[in-house]
Amino acid sequence: MAEFRLDFDTPQQAGAVCGGREEHLRAFEKAFGVTVVARGTSVKICGDGPGVGRCRTVLGELSEAARLGREIRRDDIAYAIRAVARRREGEMQAFLSDRIRVPSKKIFVTPRTEGQKAYVDAIRGNDIVFGIGPAGTGKTYLAMAMAVEALVDERAGRIILTRPAVEAGESLGFLPGDLHEKITPYLRPLYDMMDPAQVARHIERGLIEVAPLAYMRGRTLNDSFIILDEAQNSTAEQMKMFLTRLGPGSKAVVTGDITQVDLPGHRASGLVQVQSVLRAVDGIRFAYLTERDVVRHELVQRIVKAYARAGNGKGRGGRGA
Repeated sequence: MAEFRLDFDTPQQAGAVCGGREEHLRAFEKAFGVTVVARGTSVKICGDGPGVGRCRTVLGELSEAARLGREIRRDDIAYAIRAVARRREGEMQAFLSDRIRVPSKKIFVTPRTEGQKAYVDAIRGNDIVFGIGPAGTGKTYLAMAMAVEALVDERAGRIILTRPAVEAGESLGFLPGDLHEKITPYLRPLYDMMDPAQVARHIERGLIEVAPLAYMRGRTLNDSFIILDEAQNSTAEQMKMFLTRLGPGSKAVVTGDITQVDLPGHRASGLVQVQSVLRAVDGIRFAYLTERDVVRHELVQRIVKAYARAGNGKGRGGRGA
């Protein structure tokens, strides 16, 4: 019988890797056919065959990720186990070490699933990226983190956040306040990566701009990181208008859920149409997220899957995510 002992630097690191009530260790035992025992700031792996080495590899990578400050969750454990089973240790290392730096108390944001990792990599490597998928998959959250990191690193001179003025059948015209007061609640999730006072200062200085999609017409957006959120509610004409605003030094991320189109009448969604129009264009990537990438309450993943099976809420003229 083979044995291996791994020592952690701190009790916090050990707790992150082992999980609450050592639930992560039980997952390793089931996946690799080994016994894993925790004692203080160390764990001991016992077993026969290749399972000991595979478990050792996973624990080592998770230990390093925890040391760097990553919050180890069940989806990280599941991903690591799958990666080792497929002999893709390099992918596991890249996944666990991926960090997006933002000036919040969390210090950095991390992709939590394989789909999210592919989405973030697409944003890094392309100037226009479409993130398409259901609610809770991190489309907007990760795009905003990438935008904030680009602003902090001075790879972008400003962040522009835009959204069609269509929201679940409600009209902005009936809401109280001026345009900024009307738009801000809808776009709040887009800029909660930063301290509110810092966001206010950046808005005042023009480093963060929040505007309805219609206000993009006639502009050239240079040196900017632009996020078009809820793009399923853009028309084909609006989508073309937005994409042709991109100027030198800019990057655009377009996010949306094509199963949740709220356009009035029978107007076609620009996010649905653009998939066939631009799929073969170099420098443009489409990243598709599914219910497997939902990182909200575990019930959200089941809800998304149930609606997909029932065929309810499917966007007009589009394929489901």
